[in-house]
Amino acid sequence: MSVSTPAGNLSPFAIFRNRSFTRMWLAQLVSTIGDAFTMIAAGIYVFRLTNSTLQVGLMLMATAVPTMVIGMIAGVFVDRYDRKKIMIWADILRGCLILLIPILLPYHVAWLYIIVMLTSSIGTFFAPAFDSVLPELATDEELTAANSMIAISSFGSTAIGFAASGLIAAYSIEWAFYLDGASFFLSALLLASVKIAVVENPEKTTITAVMRNLREGLTFLFGNRVLRSVVLVGFMYAFSIGIWNTMLLPFATLALGASEFEYGLQEGVTSIGFVLGSLLIARFSGRLREGQWISLSLLGMGGFGIVYALSSSIPLAILLVTITGVMNAPYSVARRTLIQRNTDREMRGRVFGAMMTLGTVVMLLGMGAAGLADYIGVREMMLTSVILTALGGVYALFAPGLGQPAAEWLRAVSLLRNAASAPTPEAGRPATLADFDRLIGHLPSLSILDASTREKLLKDARYLQADEGCIIVRHGEVSDAAYFIVDGKAIAGRTEGQQEKVLEVLNAGDFFGEIAALTGIPRTANIIVEKPTDLLRVPASTLRELSSQPDLNRIFMTKMTERMVSMNMIEMPKMMALDQNVLRELRTDAPAAMQPA
Repeated sequence: MSVSTPAGNLSPFAIFRNRSFTRMWLAQLVSTIGDAFTMIAAGIYVFRLTNSTLQVGLMLMATAVPTMVIGMIAGVFVDRYDRKKIMIWADILRGCLILLIPILLPYHVAWLYIIVMLTSSIGTFFAPAFDSVLPELATDEELTAANSMIAISSFGSTAIGFAASGLIAAYSIEWAFYLDGASFFLSALLLASVKIAVVENPEKTTITAVMRNLREGLTFLFGNRVLRSVVLVGFMYAFSIGIWNTMLLPFATLALGASEFEYGLQEGVTSIGFVLGSLLIARFSGRLREGQWISLSLLGMGGFGIVYALSSSIPLAILLVTITGVMNAPYSVARRTLIQRNTDREMRGRVFGAMMTLGTVVMLLGMGAAGLADYIGVREMMLTSVILTALGGVYALFAPGLGQPAAEWLRAVSLLRNAASAPTPEAGRPATLADFDRLIGHLPSLSILDASTREKLLKDARYLQADEGCIIVRHGEVSDAAYFIVDGKAIAGRTEGQQEKVLEVLNAGDFFGEIAALTGIPRTANIIVEKPTDLLRVPASTLRELSSQPDLNRIFMTKMTERMVSMNMIEMPKMMALDQNVLRELRTDAPAAMQPA
């Protein structure tokens, strides 16, 4: 048995061994630097032309309004179409629009507002697509590190872009727009080389279908206890950060007596702190669960923020905002990771779109509330902001699904490490209709089968009960059976090098073993029971019978494709014992077997 390194000891940079992730990261890096060029250049241009801070504020609002208006609808389309193509076309269209700015600006400044709003609108499709595909490029164990590196590419590159754009704008403001346009085209080229499984949805796109999908997404979001808790904590954070961002300049100048340079220095060290915090959570993510990182992050931001709001020393204030930047990173990274791990692949676009829209609305409300500083004072308003942040951290300690112990994650790795010596469950008994009905309660798609079909399918199925620590399937063994979880929880993983990789957490209604059953290849992972679990074991013939139903076939093939892409199996050499007909179907954008009969 190999000796494994605990999850918490993985290098935060190990994720860059994955070429697809590296390309996604670079795409994010270059496009975000380009975005900073346009944001600063647009503000400078408008201020030069109008000498009005109101006009600069309206320019910033033009980037936020589209998210409020179409953010949720954008998430629906992300779940209905090829996410990779959505990102590529979003980059190409935004690049073309940005390159039009220097051409159209001489005619009227209104063109700048129009193009900024259009590019922001297109960006509302890109963002949820990007967040949705990230879990397909990283194993479950690597996901926090992946999100940390994405946060660094986003926040760190923004700081780089802000610094560089000022110099470029001073030389030639048009060049800031040219460079941003070019950055989008480079991002599109990088994304084109990334392998991402397609989310199949043969249903026609109508207004009725879109609105139904939107309702389904919101129902899923608020029906999931973890996601619901993330939303409520996010409301408190977004409102407080809206106040904080608005108050930072007046607080620095009025309460601290800082110069504009010293205010800018505070903004800069906040970015440095965020990058450092992202590296820290990437390195030590295994020490705590995501909910605990969220609590620690918000409590830390609130605690150091209170000291900042009461301070009068500029050097101390600069040190404190650096620390708050460090403390901010775990919240951002852990929040995204929690959403990805607790959202079905087919729902991620809608969930991220809804989260983006709700967060923007609440943050704008916080910005509006900052106006109360004219009546109660800037120091008092800043204190209100950071106290709200701390209260969000307190709530996260008790919010359903967030306060999970780190031991839970470490136990999953420990179970996988002992897979070689783990016991197997007993043979079980013949499955009954009652067992099938219990499964339907967690997998409603099976309800389309009539009673006679169910009886036929159950003829060769068996009902198993597995105790905690039992192994259901072993990596490398050959079998033609697949499994459905009726109740309980299991962990999928395998040893890669000297590391135990947690690939997936399986709950009631999930299924596994379909790759080996349908292709004939050896098992691709170990499946270990984390808590007592009831299962239905079905042979390949039964699984193929279920696949004759187009709706079920779509579910099976989508999940199978996602798993094979995540394990780099789609392009395995033909000399291996694979069913090439099945793999050929998986490589196509619309497999014949998935078309309605």
